[in-house]
Parts: sequence; structure tokens; C-alpha cells
Amino acid sequence: MNDLPVAAVCEGSRMDHPLVQLTLVRFREFWREPEALFWVFVFPILLAAGLGIAFRNRPADVLPVAAVTPQLAQALQRDKLLAVRQLSESAAEEALRTGKISLLAEPGPGGTVIYRYDNTNPDGRTARMLADAAIQRAAGRVDPAPSSDRLVREPGSRYIDFLIPGLLGMNLMGSAIWGMGFAIVDARRKKLIKRLIATPMPRHYYLLSFLLSRLALLAVEVFAVAGFGHYVFGVPVRGSAASLAALCVLGSLSFSALGLLIASRAKTIEAASGLMNVTMMPMWIVSGVFFSSERFPAALQPVIQALPLTAAISALRANMLQGAGLAQLAPQMGVLCAWLVVCFALALKLFRWR
Repeated sequence: MNDLPVAAVCEGSRMDHPLVQLTLVRFREFWREPEALFWVFVFPILLAAGLGIAFRNRPADVLPVAAVTPQLAQALQRDKLLAVRQLSESAAEEALRTGKISLLAEPGPGGTVIYRYDNTNPDGRTARMLADAAIQRAAGRVDPAPSSDRLVREPGSRYIDFLIPGLLGMNLMGSAIWGMGFAIVDARRKKLIKRLIATPMPRHYYLLSFLLSRLALLAVEVFAVAGFGHYVFGVPVRGSAASLAALCVLGSLSFSALGLLIASRAKTIEAASGLMNVTMMPMWIVSGVFFSSERFPAALQPVIQALPLTAAISALRANMLQGAGLAQLAPQMGVLCAWLVVCFALALKLFRWR
């Protein structure tokens, strides 16, 4: 009979623990901010859906072209990627001028063929190449080497497959830095931290509560982005779930340490916001979220590859698309660990409670 009250008392004492209460406060602060919910959960999904639809795999475009003679029109029809119309010269010139056709083929002196098109228009250049190949074949040209096509359409090579790991890495960085930075600076601005350190609560409990709340929300964030990509667009997840979880945890901890460093001295929301944007904006551009970081000059690659977001996205893509394990991702994980240790050490040294 006495066991139940004792258990209830123990349970109550565990819930009253300062670390538990501080962690619950972090959750309440997050769920009470509609803007935070939108940017963490809704925005990445909307972005993935929009870009996934815009850059979806589509059949090759059929280019509209025109010919002024039946012979040229018949020759051009040999290529299925050309939509051929036979028009009078004046009608064809009007269609070319107004953009209704990409190319006009007309006979020239001595049996030549004249192609009229805009060479600054990619469709015009493609139409010229296809039209000339069709006319040359119609004239009896034989290809010196026979060829055939073998089409490969496998998940992992599409733009949406490239995009989802990038959005996941961007979301890990944004939610960690914003969640850590804004909450700490806001509490410092409102003198809440000053009141907390006057209590018997150990100071490290306060910072640890942010870490625990981030880890608890991490599973929801990862499933929201990766799950949406997998179930809606068929984005593959070829690596093990344990490896993916370890990468996300390490990435989130590294970005949280960076957010803690940014918030260590800032006293106003405006100052913290400026520091966070200055830190994250360059990484959004160069770290390969929307396009490969290899597009930047070779001289910048050592710096780009040393950024935490570049390492996180590269590791996520290798794990999800190629099935790479943690041993294969050691260089990227080393970069993330270095950022975690250095930023956390500097943050503890520079952190101001008042």
C-alpha cells in the first residue's frame, strides 16, 4: 500500500528536476511560435514540393520549326523531336520573328540549305543541330559509326534527389542556430537569465536544456523533410537509418554550438539576427543546397569544403543516395566534430549570463 505514494513522489521529484522543467520550457517556447513552426516544418516541404515539380524529369521538348518547300519539310520530319510546319516565306518569317518557331529552313543557291534562327536562343541552337542532321540523313549521309540509346531512369539522379539532402542540411542548420540564438538573446534581454542564475540551479543545466530539446525535435524535423521526399517523390534512402540518425545528431550539435557562440555576447535580437544571417547566408549560397558547390572556383574549394553545412550536406547525400556508411563519411564527420568542439569551447569561454 505504501509503494504507490513513494512511486508517485519519486515520479513527481523527477518531473520537478530543474533540467526537466527547463527542457519543457524550450518545447513550450517553440510550439507557441507559429513562425518557428512554419520555418522548421512547413517551409522546407513547400520548397521541396515547388522545386521538385519545377525541375521534374520530363520528356524531351519537341521544337517547332518551319520549312518553305515540301522537300525540306519532308526531310525535317525524319527527326521526331521537330514539329515541322510548311509555310510560305512571309508567314515563316513572321512566325520566326514572333517566336512561334525556333528555326526556319529555306533553300539556298546551289542546292544549299539556309537555316534562319537566333543563335542566342538555346532552342534555336538545338533546332539547328537537329534540323541539319535530319536533312543530311535525307540527302544520303551515312553515320560512320552505328549507335544506339540505352535509357537509364533511376532514383538518385534527379534534381529532387539532389535537393532533399540539401534542404535537410539547411533545415538542421537553421533550426539549430535560430532556436539557440533567439531564445538565449531574448532571455538575456528580458533579464530572465539573470534571475535563473540567482537560483540554486547549476548553470550548465540551462544550456543543456537547449541541447535536449533540439535532440527531441530532431526526429520530427528529419522525418518531415526526408519522409516527404521519400514518400512523395520517391527520393531513395540507401544508407542505414542508424547512420542517417548519427549524421543528423552530429550536424545538429555542431550547428547548435555555432548558434551558442553567436548568442554568447549579443544583447539584442537585432544584433543576434544580423550575426546569424551573416553566418548562414554565405553557407546557403556556397555549400551546395540548391546546386553543387563544385561550381565555384578551385581556389575557394578548401574553404567551402571546411564549412559545416558543406560537410553536413555532402555526408547526407552520400548516405541517402549512395548508401555510404559512417566509415566512408569520416572526413565530413571530422569537419563537423571540429566545428562542434571549437565553437562550444569558445562559447563557454565568451558566454555572458548578464
